[in-house]
Amino acid sequence: MIVFFICIALLLLGYKFYSPFVEKQAGIDPTAETPQSRFEEGVDYVAIHPVKAFLIQFLNIAGVGPIFGPILGALYGPIALVWIVLGNIIGGAVHDYFSGVLSIKEDGKSLPEIAGHYFNIFFKGIMLIFTAMLLFFVGVVFIMSPAGLLSNLEVFEGTILAGNTFWVLVILGYYFMATLLPIDKIITKFYPLFGLLMIVMTVSIAVSLLFNAPHLPVTGDFFAYFQHGHYAHDFLEPNAEGLPVWPLLFMTITCGAISGFHSTQAPIMARCLTNEKYVRPVYYGAMMSEGVVGCVWALAGIAAFPGGYVELKSLLDQGGPGLVVNHVASSYLGVFGGIMAIIAVAVFPITSGDTAFRSLRLTIVDAFNIPQSMRNRILLAVPILVIAYFMTKIDFSLIWRYFAFSNMLLSTSVLWLATKYLFDRGTFHWIVSIPAVIGTSVTVSYIMSAGIGFGLPHGLGTPIGVGVGAAALLLLIIVHSKRQPVAA
Repeated sequence: MIVFFICIALLLLGYKFYSPFVEKQAGIDPTAETPQSRFEEGVDYVAIHPVKAFLIQFLNIAGVGPIFGPILGALYGPIALVWIVLGNIIGGAVHDYFSGVLSIKEDGKSLPEIAGHYFNIFFKGIMLIFTAMLLFFVGVVFIMSPAGLLSNLEVFEGTILAGNTFWVLVILGYYFMATLLPIDKIITKFYPLFGLLMIVMTVSIAVSLLFNAPHLPVTGDFFAYFQHGHYAHDFLEPNAEGLPVWPLLFMTITCGAISGFHSTQAPIMARCLTNEKYVRPVYYGAMMSEGVVGCVWALAGIAAFPGGYVELKSLLDQGGPGLVVNHVASSYLGVFGGIMAIIAVAVFPITSGDTAFRSLRLTIVDAFNIPQSMRNRILLAVPILVIAYFMTKIDFSLIWRYFAFSNMLLSTSVLWLATKYLFDRGTFHWIVSIPAVIGTSVTVSYIMSAGIGFGLPHGLGTPIGVGVGAAALLLLIIVHSKRQPVAA
C-alpha cells in the first residue's frame, strides 16, 4: 500500500515544486491578450472558466489511454508504476505544459503551424503528417474500444445492443455531430461533468483495491527486480514472455506517462483560456491527474488477481484490457458499481475520440487556411469518418501498435520543438531537451526492432536507438556551448 501512496505523493510534489520552475522558463505573461479575446467567433474561440477548462482538458487527454495502457503495462510488474511516475514528472507533464504554452503564444494554432514558425516548412510538413496520422489512429481506437466495452455488457446480451457494429455506427454518428458543432454546444456543457465522473470512478476503484486487493505491491517487489531480475508474487520476469522492458514498456504505457496525443488537444483549450496564467493548472494539472489514473489501473493489473501474471494474461488473451476493466469493476464495486464503471470507461474514450477528430479538422483547417463555414466543416468531417469506419474492421491490436508508436514519436517531436522555443528565449532548455533525448532513444529502439518497423533483433535495435539518443545529446551539448547569452 505504501508504494502506491509514494507514487501519488511524488506526482503531487512534482506539481507543487517542479511545475513553478518549469513555468518560470516559459515566459508566461498574465497581462498578455489571449487568442480567445482576439479571435472570438463563437465556434472554437470561446471563453471558458479555468476550472471547466481543466476538466475538459483532463477528459480530452484521458480516454482509455491511462486505463488500457497501464493494464497492459502491468504484465511487466511493479516497474510499470515507476515508469508512470517518473515519465509523468520529467516528461509527460512538461510536454503537455509546453504544448499549451506554444499554442496560446501562437494564436491557438495547431502543432504543424507552430513547427513551421520555429523551424521551417519542411518540419511543418513532417509535423502535419505525424499529427494527422496520430489523430486519425486515436479516433479509430476510440471508436473500437468503447464499442467493444458496450457490446460486451451482459445486460445487452441477446439484443441488437450486443452487436459491435451497432455501437460503432452510434459512436460515429455522435462524432459527426460533435465535430461540427460549436464547442459550447456539447463539450463545455457536458464534458466537465464527465471529467468529474472519471475522478469519482478512479477514486472508487483505488479505495476498493487498497482495502481488498490480494497482491498490493511492496518495496520488496522492486528490490527483488533490481537484485535478481524478477518480482515477488507471480511476476517471475520483467515480462514472463521475455518481452524487454526497454523499449516495450515505454511504448505500452504512453498515456499517464507521456503522450503525443495530448499535444494535439492543446489548441482546443488554448483557444478558450482567458489568461496565460491558467496554462499551468489546466495543462500541467490535467497531465498530473492522468498520471494518478494510470497508477490506479496499473495497480489494478498488478494487485487485483490472485493468479498474478498468469490470470491477468489469460483475461487479456480472452478479451483485451476491456475485459480486465469489466472484471476489476465488477469484482471490487459490485454488479451495479461495475456496470456504472464500465459505462464510464466507455464514455471516456468517446469524449477523447470526438476531440481527436475535431483536432484533426482544426489541423487541416490551419494547414490549408480553410474558412470554417458549416459546409466546409461537413466536407472535411464526412470523408474522415467514412474512412475511420472501414479502419474499425482492422485488427485492434495492430491499430494500437501504430497508435503507440506514433504517440511516442509525436511527443518526442514536441519536446524538441519546446527545446527550440526555450533556446530562443535563452532559458533553461534541459527540462525539455533531456526528455527529448530519452524519447528519441526509445522511439528509434522500438522502430528498429518492432514488427511494424525494421524487425531487427532486440540486441541490435536497442544499441542503435541508444546510439541515436547519445548522438542527439552530444549535438545538443555542442549547440548549447555555442549559444550566445540572451539579455534579460
